[in-house]
Amino acid sequence: MADSPLAAQAEWLSRYRYGLRLSEQGTVVSVGDGIVWISGLPSARMDEIVRLEDGSSALVFHLASDKVGAILLHQTERLTAGTPAYLSGKRLSIVVGDGLLGRVIDPLGAPLDDAGPIPSGASRLLDVRSPPIIMRDFVKQPMYTGNKIIDTLIPIGKGQRQLLIGDNGSGKSALAVDTVINQRGKNVNCVYVLIGQKRSAVVHTIETLRRAGALAYTTMVVAEATAMPGLKYLAPFTGCTVAEAWMAEGRDSLVIYDDLTTHARSYRELSLLLRRPPGREAYPGDIFYLHARLLERSTRLSAKHGGGSMTALPIIETEQGEIASYIPTNLVSITDGQVYFDRQLFARGFLPAIDVTRSVSRIGGNAQHSNIKKEAGRMRLDYLQFLELEVFTRFGSKLEASMEARIRRGQVLREMLKQDLLEPLPIEFLMAWLVAYNEGLFDNVELKQVKQRLAQLQRQVERAGLSIEEGRDQWKSLVHAWLGEALSAEAA
Repeated sequence: MADSPLAAQAEWLSRYRYGLRLSEQGTVVSVGDGIVWISGLPSARMDEIVRLEDGSSALVFHLASDKVGAILLHQTERLTAGTPAYLSGKRLSIVVGDGLLGRVIDPLGAPLDDAGPIPSGASRLLDVRSPPIIMRDFVKQPMYTGNKIIDTLIPIGKGQRQLLIGDNGSGKSALAVDTVINQRGKNVNCVYVLIGQKRSAVVHTIETLRRAGALAYTTMVVAEATAMPGLKYLAPFTGCTVAEAWMAEGRDSLVIYDDLTTHARSYRELSLLLRRPPGREAYPGDIFYLHARLLERSTRLSAKHGGGSMTALPIIETEQGEIASYIPTNLVSITDGQVYFDRQLFARGFLPAIDVTRSVSRIGGNAQHSNIKKEAGRMRLDYLQFLELEVFTRFGSKLEASMEARIRRGQVLREMLKQDLLEPLPIEFLMAWLVAYNEGLFDNVELKQVKQRLAQLQRQVERAGLSIEEGRDQWKSLVHAWLGEALSAEAA
């Protein structure tokens, strides 16, 4: 009974002493569009929570000479001009820990599902400094997405920040969902942040993860399209804080921000409402700092500090493939690489529509397994040469036999790189088809049969139970045997 609420209340009463207490009381001047202006709080600090007498709450966001601008976190119908306001002396924090796994919460940490209240536990501030350089370590462990193109050509390491960029509807969110599903059984806790999306899209994402069994190790942070702009602004910081807590415990985490374009627009809306000077594309001057301080918190800690990691996959939307607009260029310069989704590739049926020529991973290669790196290096060169040679075929000119053979080999490779939705692949299968391609075992396969032959190879890999650590000679002999059996079965 010592830890019961009644005992805690009795202990507090026993230590309570009468005395003079000074407090500031402000008054709401105006309210609207998720913003409240308050006068009479000279001691207010940035990011301090303000309590309003009607039960509403707000976060100090702008300090003027005669009043305070705050973003509403919770608003009641009774909030009007003249409502008294009080400083709380507290900053925004949320409960973190394993109790959030499998849950859907809002940016304030309140549950949005029907699973009851969030279990009590340790809490962390939403906005903190990123780990200093002396606490960090090199990115040297792979973060497998289950995608053929990324895991072979654009590898991602644990602790990396890899941008997913492309037009709306080009497959960015689908790849992010696949990546979460692929973490099953890999001891990686995931956080999926949905910012400004319709409720139907939110429900679809949650149900997709639930059907795949991925919701059990995932926390969903949701700020719907109808949410107040302040909640949309806070959503990525909430997701980052949840994942950061696991990193601090020495564990691996993955956080997906879907998407930061909507987040930037919400921040622009709040800034304009609070009369901050607009800059390029009407964004405030500190929009770069906003995203930089968010993504800098994703890293890999050194063994001395637990060895945990937080990998970030921010999603950004372009318009008509314009990668040079303000927010995309900001995110490209902040992150460690980008995966570019091309709408034209999507229209041609090449899925996932990843443009290898515009995509890069600056540090992920250090985390890629040496066996995969060696095989993928040869395949990447073939694919890039094929993309250049394919241009000549559009003119209808007659080509040499050797060039025709290289183009056909490239066409087969393009078919091999295609992948169905919600089907992340194990790294062992990627090793198998890379060896098969580099050995020329697919050179004489018809394009229509590539998918079928890959499915046969995948079944053989699953039965064999081979590890990626096996030598290339063993992989080579087994792949030859497996595909030889497939050819014999077809001939029979």
